[in-house]
Amino acid sequence: MAEEENIAIENIVASTSLADKLDLSKIALALEGSEYEPEQFPGLIYRLAEPKTAVLIFRSGKVNCTGAKTIDSVNKTISTIVDKLKKTGIAVNSNPDIVVQNIVAVYDLHMQLNLTNIAMSLGLENVEYEPEQFPGLVYRIEEPKVVLLLFGSGKVVCTGAKEKGEISQAVKILKKDLEKITAVK
Repeated sequence: MAEEENIAIENIVASTSLADKLDLSKIALALEGSEYEPEQFPGLIYRLAEPKTAVLIFRSGKVNCTGAKTIDSVNKTISTIVDKLKKTGIAVNSNPDIVVQNIVAVYDLHMQLNLTNIAMSLGLENVEYEPEQFPGLVYRIEEPKVVLLLFGSGKVVCTGAKEKGEISQAVKILKKDLEKITAVK
């Protein structure tokens, strides 16, 4: 599918639970290079070089992974954290359920967009366009439930997707909607 080849995933945010409770001070000592300053932020931050990701670990046992560009990278990141913590004697779930919270992707329509015309044509219920506040047009799609940010350059940022197929679906909907507009004008 041509759309899928041109979709560039920029960030996947996923979450999991490693335990019912974690001692972040102990983890900060165990994970070399981790950042834990509870007076500034309630979680511990740990960055991995490979895959290039970061995890936020909270006392509740919840963990957020960010920066991944593939689901495989998310899985590797969580697996690496689990292994490192287990090696230091910290009890954590071996195979935690990982839930994708958000995928951010970029797509290029390879055409200039007249955002004012698009805003007027798509209708106010799904569109926000205030160029003096933000240079892009915000287009909300109900199914799949994603938000597209359209820019005059033809670049589109998709956010809110839970899987890559939703991004492809949203791009198809956008293209169809834009074809209707250009056919009318």
